[in-house]
Amino acid sequence: MNLSMFQTQSVPLKEPESVEKTLSIIELIKSGGTAGQLIIALLFVLLVVALYIYFERLFTIKSASKVDPNFMNEIKDHVSSGKIEAAKLLCAQENSPVSRLIQKGISRIGRPLADINSAIENAGRLEVYSLEKNVSVLATISGAAPMIGFLGTVIGMILSIFEIANSGGQIDIKLLADGLYTAMTTTVAGLLVGIVAYIAFNHLVSRTNKVVYNMEANSVEFLDLLNEPTH
Repeated sequence: MNLSMFQTQSVPLKEPESVEKTLSIIELIKSGGTAGQLIIALLFVLLVVALYIYFERLFTIKSASKVDPNFMNEIKDHVSSGKIEAAKLLCAQENSPVSRLIQKGISRIGRPLADINSAIENAGRLEVYSLEKNVSVLATISGAAPMIGFLGTVIGMILSIFEIANSGGQIDIKLLADGLYTAMTTTVAGLLVGIVAYIAFNHLVSRTNKVVYNMEANSVEFLDLLNEPTH
Protein backbone atom coordinates (compact mmCIF):
# COMPACT_ATOMS: atom_id res chain seq x y z
CA MET A 1 0.00 0.00 0.00
CA ASN A 2 1.32 3.32 -0.94
CA LEU A 3 1.47 5.32 2.29
CA SER A 4 2.14 8.50 0.40
CA MET A 5 -1.55 8.68 -0.33
CA PHE A 6 -2.27 9.29 3.34
CA GLN A 7 0.42 11.87 3.77
CA THR A 8 -0.97 15.36 4.09
CA GLN A 9 0.67 17.95 2.04
CA SER A 10 1.49 21.21 3.78
CA VAL A 11 -0.19 24.10 2.07
CA PRO A 12 1.42 27.52 2.71
CA LEU A 13 -0.96 29.85 4.49
CA LYS A 14 -1.70 33.10 2.74
CA GLU A 15 -0.94 36.16 4.76
CA PRO A 16 -3.95 38.44 5.20
CA GLU A 17 -3.81 41.25 2.73
CA SER A 18 -3.53 44.69 4.28
CA VAL A 19 -6.31 46.93 3.15
CA GLU A 20 -5.15 50.45 2.55
CA LYS A 21 -7.67 52.93 3.83
CA THR A 22 -8.16 55.96 1.64
CA LEU A 23 -9.14 59.35 2.99
CA SER A 24 -12.04 60.80 1.04
CA ILE A 25 -13.26 64.30 1.80
CA ILE A 26 -16.74 63.43 0.57
CA GLU A 27 -16.91 60.43 2.90
CA LEU A 28 -15.71 62.53 5.82
CA ILE A 29 -18.41 65.11 5.15
CA LYS A 30 -21.07 62.41 4.82
CA SER A 31 -19.99 60.76 8.08
CA GLY A 32 -19.92 64.08 9.93
CA GLY A 33 -23.55 63.94 10.92
CA THR A 34 -26.10 66.67 10.49
CA ALA A 35 -24.19 69.26 12.54
CA GLY A 36 -20.94 68.74 10.63
CA GLN A 37 -22.68 68.84 7.27
CA LEU A 38 -24.49 72.04 8.16
CA ILE A 39 -21.22 73.71 9.19
CA ILE A 40 -19.47 72.55 5.99
CA ALA A 41 -22.41 73.88 3.95
CA LEU A 42 -22.23 77.22 5.77
CA LEU A 43 -18.50 77.47 5.13
CA PHE A 44 -19.05 76.66 1.46
CA VAL A 45 -21.61 79.49 1.21
CA LEU A 46 -19.13 81.87 2.87
CA LEU A 47 -16.46 80.81 0.36
CA VAL A 48 -18.78 81.50 -2.58
CA VAL A 49 -19.69 84.92 -1.14
CA ALA A 50 -16.02 85.77 -0.56
CA LEU A 51 -15.02 84.82 -4.10
CA TYR A 52 -17.94 86.74 -5.61
CA ILE A 53 -17.10 89.91 -3.66
CA TYR A 54 -13.42 89.57 -4.51
CA PHE A 55 -13.83 89.27 -8.27
CA GLU A 56 -16.65 91.84 -8.45
CA ARG A 57 -14.57 94.41 -6.53
CA LEU A 58 -11.40 93.51 -8.43
CA PHE A 59 -12.99 94.27 -11.81
CA THR A 60 -14.48 97.49 -10.41
CA ILE A 61 -11.13 98.66 -9.03
CA LYS A 62 -9.36 97.75 -12.26
CA SER A 63 -11.86 99.85 -14.20
CA ALA A 64 -11.43 102.74 -11.75
CA SER A 65 -7.64 102.67 -12.02
CA LYS A 66 -7.66 103.20 -15.81
CA VAL A 67 -6.88 106.86 -16.45
CA ASP A 68 -5.72 108.40 -19.72
CA PRO A 69 -2.13 109.58 -19.14
CA ASN A 70 -2.88 112.75 -21.13
CA PHE A 71 -6.03 113.51 -19.14
CA MET A 72 -4.49 116.03 -16.75
CA ASN A 73 -2.51 117.71 -19.53
CA GLU A 74 -5.71 118.27 -21.49
CA ILE A 75 -7.46 119.56 -18.37
CA LYS A 76 -4.62 122.02 -17.80
CA ASP A 77 -4.87 123.26 -21.37
CA HIS A 78 -8.65 123.74 -21.16
CA VAL A 79 -8.59 125.45 -17.76
CA SER A 80 -5.67 127.69 -18.71
CA SER A 81 -7.51 128.69 -21.88
CA GLY A 82 -10.72 129.34 -19.96
CA LYS A 83 -12.56 126.49 -21.71
CA ILE A 84 -14.41 125.33 -18.60
CA GLU A 85 -17.22 123.57 -20.47
CA ALA A 86 -14.73 121.65 -22.59
CA ALA A 87 -12.95 120.56 -19.42
CA LYS A 88 -16.25 119.37 -17.91
CA LEU A 89 -17.08 117.46 -21.09
CA LEU A 90 -13.67 115.77 -21.01
CA CYS A 91 -14.25 114.70 -17.40
CA ALA A 92 -17.66 113.28 -18.28
CA GLN A 93 -16.17 111.30 -21.16
CA GLU A 94 -13.38 109.89 -18.98
CA ASN A 95 -15.88 108.74 -16.29
CA SER A 96 -13.41 107.57 -13.64
CA PRO A 97 -12.94 108.45 -9.95
CA VAL A 98 -10.15 110.84 -10.86
CA SER A 99 -12.20 112.58 -13.56
CA ARG A 100 -15.19 112.89 -11.22
CA LEU A 101 -13.01 114.58 -8.60
CA ILE A 102 -11.59 116.97 -11.16
CA GLN A 103 -15.08 117.67 -12.51
CA LYS A 104 -16.22 118.55 -8.99
CA GLY A 105 -13.29 120.95 -8.68
CA ILE A 106 -13.96 122.50 -12.09
CA SER A 107 -17.59 123.12 -11.16
CA ARG A 108 -16.35 125.16 -8.18
CA ILE A 109 -13.92 127.37 -10.17
CA GLY A 110 -14.40 130.98 -9.19
CA ARG A 111 -14.89 130.20 -5.51
CA PRO A 112 -12.16 130.35 -2.83
CA LEU A 113 -9.52 127.64 -3.12
CA ALA A 114 -10.46 126.26 0.31
CA ASP A 115 -14.04 125.66 -0.90
CA ILE A 116 -12.76 123.88 -3.99
CA ASN A 117 -10.45 121.73 -1.87
CA SER A 118 -13.29 120.86 0.51
CA ALA A 119 -15.59 119.89 -2.37
CA ILE A 120 -12.90 117.62 -3.85
CA GLU A 121 -12.26 115.98 -0.47
CA ASN A 122 -15.96 115.26 0.04
CA ALA A 123 -16.24 113.79 -3.44
CA GLY A 124 -13.11 111.75 -2.76
CA ARG A 125 -14.66 110.22 0.36
CA LEU A 126 -17.68 109.15 -1.66
CA GLU A 127 -15.44 107.58 -4.31
CA VAL A 128 -13.42 105.68 -1.70
CA TYR A 129 -16.62 104.47 -0.06
CA SER A 130 -17.83 103.23 -3.45
CA LEU A 131 -14.56 101.40 -4.09
CA GLU A 132 -14.59 99.74 -0.65
CA LYS A 133 -18.20 98.58 -0.95
CA ASN A 134 -18.63 95.09 0.61
CA VAL A 135 -14.87 94.71 1.15
CA SER A 136 -15.44 94.70 4.90
CA VAL A 137 -17.50 91.52 4.42
CA LEU A 138 -14.29 89.76 3.37
CA ALA A 139 -12.64 90.82 6.62
CA THR A 140 -15.62 89.45 8.54
CA ILE A 141 -15.48 86.13 6.69
CA SER A 142 -11.73 85.82 7.23
CA GLY A 143 -12.29 86.07 10.97
CA ALA A 144 -15.57 84.18 11.28
CA ALA A 145 -14.79 81.16 9.08
CA PRO A 146 -12.02 79.69 11.31
CA MET A 147 -14.20 80.15 14.39
CA ILE A 148 -17.09 78.37 12.66
CA GLY A 149 -14.68 75.57 11.79
CA PHE A 150 -13.54 75.32 15.42
CA LEU A 151 -17.19 75.18 16.46
CA GLY A 152 -17.62 72.15 14.22
CA THR A 153 -14.55 70.58 15.80
CA VAL A 154 -15.92 71.04 19.30
CA ILE A 155 -19.29 69.60 18.26
CA GLY A 156 -17.57 66.61 16.65
CA MET A 157 -15.49 65.96 19.78
CA ILE A 158 -18.57 66.16 22.00
CA LEU A 159 -20.45 63.70 19.80
CA SER A 160 -17.46 61.32 19.76
CA ILE A 161 -17.16 61.38 23.54
CA PHE A 162 -20.92 60.87 23.83
CA GLU A 163 -20.79 57.80 21.59
CA ILE A 164 -17.83 56.38 23.54
CA ALA A 165 -19.64 56.97 26.82
CA ASN A 166 -22.68 55.09 25.52
CA SER A 167 -20.59 52.13 24.33
CA GLY A 168 -20.31 50.66 27.84
CA GLY A 169 -17.06 52.30 28.79
CA GLN A 170 -15.03 50.41 26.15
CA ILE A 171 -13.09 52.69 23.86
CA ASP A 172 -13.66 51.86 20.23
CA ILE A 173 -10.57 53.12 18.42
CA LYS A 174 -12.32 53.13 15.05
CA LEU A 175 -15.23 55.13 16.44
CA LEU A 176 -12.85 57.58 18.07
CA ALA A 177 -10.79 57.93 14.89
CA ASP A 178 -13.87 58.56 12.75
CA GLY A 179 -15.03 61.23 15.19
CA LEU A 180 -11.64 62.94 15.14
CA TYR A 181 -11.55 62.85 11.32
CA THR A 182 -14.95 64.48 11.20
CA ALA A 183 -14.03 67.08 13.82
CA MET A 184 -10.81 68.07 12.07
CA THR A 185 -12.56 68.34 8.69
CA THR A 186 -14.55 71.37 9.82
CA THR A 187 -11.40 73.00 11.20
CA VAL A 188 -9.53 72.55 7.93
CA ALA A 189 -12.50 73.85 5.94
CA GLY A 190 -12.82 76.90 8.20
CA LEU A 191 -9.13 77.69 7.97
CA LEU A 192 -9.12 77.36 4.18
CA VAL A 193 -12.09 79.71 3.80
CA GLY A 194 -10.54 82.16 6.27
CA ILE A 195 -7.19 82.16 4.46
CA VAL A 196 -8.83 82.74 1.06
CA ALA A 197 -10.94 85.61 2.42
CA TYR A 198 -7.95 87.15 4.22
CA ILE A 199 -5.74 87.11 1.12
CA ALA A 200 -8.58 88.48 -1.02
CA PHE A 201 -9.27 91.27 1.48
CA ASN A 202 -5.64 92.41 1.66
CA HIS A 203 -5.25 92.31 -2.11
CA LEU A 204 -8.33 94.49 -2.60
CA VAL A 205 -7.14 96.93 0.07
CA SER A 206 -3.78 97.20 -1.68
CA ARG A 207 -5.40 97.81 -5.08
CA THR A 208 -7.81 100.35 -3.57
CA ASN A 209 -4.97 102.26 -1.92
CA LYS A 210 -3.25 102.63 -5.29
CA VAL A 211 -6.40 104.17 -6.77
CA VAL A 212 -6.75 106.50 -3.75
CA TYR A 213 -3.13 107.66 -4.06
CA ASN A 214 -3.70 108.35 -7.75
CA MET A 215 -6.82 110.36 -6.91
CA GLU A 216 -4.91 112.38 -4.32
CA ALA A 217 -2.01 113.05 -6.68
CA ASN A 218 -4.28 114.30 -9.46
CA SER A 219 -6.32 116.41 -7.04
CA VAL A 220 -3.18 118.11 -5.73
CA GLU A 221 -2.03 118.70 -9.30
CA PHE A 222 -5.37 120.30 -10.15
CA LEU A 223 -5.30 122.54 -7.05
CA ASP A 224 -1.74 123.58 -7.91
CA LEU A 225 -3.01 124.54 -11.36
CA LEU A 226 -5.68 126.79 -9.82
CA ASN A 227 -3.13 128.23 -7.41
CA GLU A 228 -0.70 129.26 -10.14
CA PRO A 229 -0.41 133.03 -10.51
CA THR A 230 -2.07 134.39 -13.61
CA HIS A 231 0.16 136.31 -15.98
